[in-house]
Amino acid sequence: MKKPKMIIFDYGHTLLCEPGFSLLRGEVALFEYVKSNRSNLNPKQVCDFSHELFEKCSSVRKMGFELHQWQFQRFLYEYLGIELSLTTPEAESIFWNNASVGAIMPNADKMIDYINAKGIRSGVISNIGWSGSALTERINRLLPQNKFEFIIASSEYMFRKPSAMLFGLALRKAGLEAADVWFCGDNITADVEGSAAVGMFPVWYEDESIENQWKAHKEGDRPSCNHLHIHDWLELIDTLDQKEKAHSCADGQ
Repeated sequence: MKKPKMIIFDYGHTLLCEPGFSLLRGEVALFEYVKSNRSNLNPKQVCDFSHELFEKCSSVRKMGFELHQWQFQRFLYEYLGIELSLTTPEAESIFWNNASVGAIMPNADKMIDYINAKGIRSGVISNIGWSGSALTERINRLLPQNKFEFIIASSEYMFRKPSAMLFGLALRKAGLEAADVWFCGDNITADVEGSAAVGMFPVWYEDESIENQWKAHKEGDRPSCNHLHIHDWLELIDTLDQKEKAHSCADGQ
């Protein structure tokens, strides 16, 4: 592996996490803005139906395509006969921020400061149903020092990782060859093996100190490709430091 010109990151449980995530809490918050409720449903009933609806759509996601929260939310509330006094983006923001306000993964801010200082370019690709604007707002709020050149939400681009189309889109946006890019994420299939398949160097970030309700692999599973395995962002800083020192020594010979 050579020193990267750019590092692209996954979002969930990589840069940020969502402690205490609760769909019901999001529904309760939205019910403050209900204009009409023809069936007199309560937040718990809406939340339960939302789970059922999402399961009906799961086959689409398993095929490698993404749902957009705005479409899902619009169908859900219109189907149930509920009208809100909010725009769709406003409803999304209130729902997500109340489901979980979000938090920084340990030392992610220090790692971002480091790559910025070293002039290493950066970006984000996330498998996520939330809109790109909502995802960008959350990342910028919690990691305001970031210099991400793009934040790609799968909801806005149809495909889900490990689709080569999303990784290819990022490379086109960056104007770089895959060999010049590292990709960091917690998901073995989507992030590690997916990025390796297009020629990026994968970094498997696995912080076991933070509860991960979306963990997609079983204990003991390992990626089938060459990769760097880290458990703390300080390890990435150390690795990049070593690469820089090795490069300086080679230049000095």
